[in-house]
Amino acid sequence: MTRPPTRPPTRRPSRKPTQTPTRLRPALVAKDASQLPAVIPQLVAPSGKPAEREDAKHHHAAIDRGVMASLAQMTAGLSPHAMFDAWNDWAMHLSRAPGRQLELMERAQANWLKLSQFALAAVLGKSPEKPFQPGPYDTRWSHEGWDKAPFALWQQGFLGLQDWWQAATADLPGLRHQNAQRAGFMMRQLLDTVSPSNFPLANPEILEKTRKTHGRNLIDGAAHFADDARHILAHEHRPVPEAFALGKVLACTPGTVVFRNELMELIQYAPATEMVHAEPVLIVPAWIMKYYILDLSPENSFIRWLVSQGYTVFCISWCNPTADQGGVSLEDYRTQGVMQAVKVINEILPGQKIHANGYCLGGTLLAIAAATMARNHDDRFASVTLMAAQVDFAEAGELLLFLDESQVALLEDLMWAQGYLDRPQMSGAFAAIRSEDLIWSRATRRYFLGQPDLPTDMTVWVNDTTRMPARMHSEYLRGVFLENRITAGRFSVEGRVIALKDMEVPMFVVATETDHIAPWRSVYKTSLFTDCDLHFLLTKGGHNGGILSDPGRKGRHYRIGHRPAGAHYRDPDRWLATHDPKPGSWWPEWAQWLDGLSDDLVPARHPAAAQPGDPPRDPAPGRYVMVP
Repeated sequence: MTRPPTRPPTRRPSRKPTQTPTRLRPALVAKDASQLPAVIPQLVAPSGKPAEREDAKHHHAAIDRGVMASLAQMTAGLSPHAMFDAWNDWAMHLSRAPGRQLELMERAQANWLKLSQFALAAVLGKSPEKPFQPGPYDTRWSHEGWDKAPFALWQQGFLGLQDWWQAATADLPGLRHQNAQRAGFMMRQLLDTVSPSNFPLANPEILEKTRKTHGRNLIDGAAHFADDARHILAHEHRPVPEAFALGKVLACTPGTVVFRNELMELIQYAPATEMVHAEPVLIVPAWIMKYYILDLSPENSFIRWLVSQGYTVFCISWCNPTADQGGVSLEDYRTQGVMQAVKVINEILPGQKIHANGYCLGGTLLAIAAATMARNHDDRFASVTLMAAQVDFAEAGELLLFLDESQVALLEDLMWAQGYLDRPQMSGAFAAIRSEDLIWSRATRRYFLGQPDLPTDMTVWVNDTTRMPARMHSEYLRGVFLENRITAGRFSVEGRVIALKDMEVPMFVVATETDHIAPWRSVYKTSLFTDCDLHFLLTKGGHNGGILSDPGRKGRHYRIGHRPAGAHYRDPDRWLATHDPKPGSWWPEWAQWLDGLSDDLVPARHPAAAQPGDPPRDPAPGRYVMVP
């Protein structure tokens, strides 16, 4: 037989990876496996920049990251694996603890007996004492109708069940403490969904309002629900109400933007006195929210008050980053933010040392910058103040419920796809910690009672959230929060490890009593990792309200203690027991401390450009704070 002629081999054209888009493209679907190499290169990091994790350079890893990013969007950034792991860990340890099981059976029996006695006393016409009480933040039961039958019994049944589950999810030998807390947290969320306060026919306040308004409250509530749903589905950011306009009502302390780069604006405030202290004050706010929490209304503005005390005040206003800034790092925030601000102030006021003040995450960043300056023998700081700011995150409060390796990896995938961590993905976690008040009580008021949200200066600021650059937030979550590198001696700046004990300038550390973001015992640990002269002040209030403690406000108090340089460490409980509260605002106490570290008074300085001939800048509060 004649063999057919052989065909020369054909050479396939080489494929070139397509250009990286700025977003994931879920619509891209390969028709068969041979097309995957052409599709997958489009699933890379935003803005054409390489992904931070090395495994994302591989096509298969890009598939994984794209899938996990989609999952994170559906779960509001919460890791299902972390939740399943917590439940499994709790259930396995409880299953092999017959003593705890017996204890829970006895507790269930005791709770049932308490409820039965309460119900029987109510039937007999008595006014028995309620066996279960709501938590300090639980405002769902404030209406007097919850004291009457049958609503009182429904309320007590719910609180009794909540009490049992709190005991059931307590620590067990061998059970990871974080998993015990997570199991309890998730059970609280599930129970809150079936609370009798959420149902119109079981809530006496809703029934009373419906009867008085002939159902108008339900019509108004439906309109509120439709409006909220539209904003959520459209991902719309509600603008600041005109009654709280920025620069007119809020953030209205007179000043000028004296410097601007892509990351921040530096505002210098106009003096309010003829003479001022020689050393200026630099305020470093958190980047997770906008800076004007410290310049809220005129009567509670920390910045306005500080200016009135005769200080030249500078404040950083961080930009609201977009996907194009997804590659901005934590080091960029230090160099282009804090250190750039120090450089500009030195150009405006040559030779003057600076009183540096950092709030929340801004305080953590300031501590990193100050420790780096101390290592490098840079003495441009006269003092360092940290307000509700942590340097050690081993006891970082209820936010630890949302952070472990699985959770951080999921958030990294989500930010890899978006270029940033968006507003709802952060605010949801904060609201869930106080869900009984921030979610369910609000929903009842708004959707069933028909009450509109009445804005206040604080709620306007809370809703005016910002985005987090992907790389910076990943570095913060993993290196600072999860791995706790600052106090572990493993946080490197410019290739060299920093140490807080290198700081020699006087420090003033402020914590708040009921802070669930930066618990005061965690903030107090600054004194454990520093050797400098340090004042620690504990004030009444929470993370924001405790800091905004304007003089003259009723019901305020604080405790203050002094640790000289090189003194021995005292644990927080012993410190608390040996320092009695003082009435009033903590602001004058801090100003008195600043006065003791300041030189003579000098003529007031008006805002000026860093370099002669620079064009005039915008008036305060600047441009960045206006970006939604």
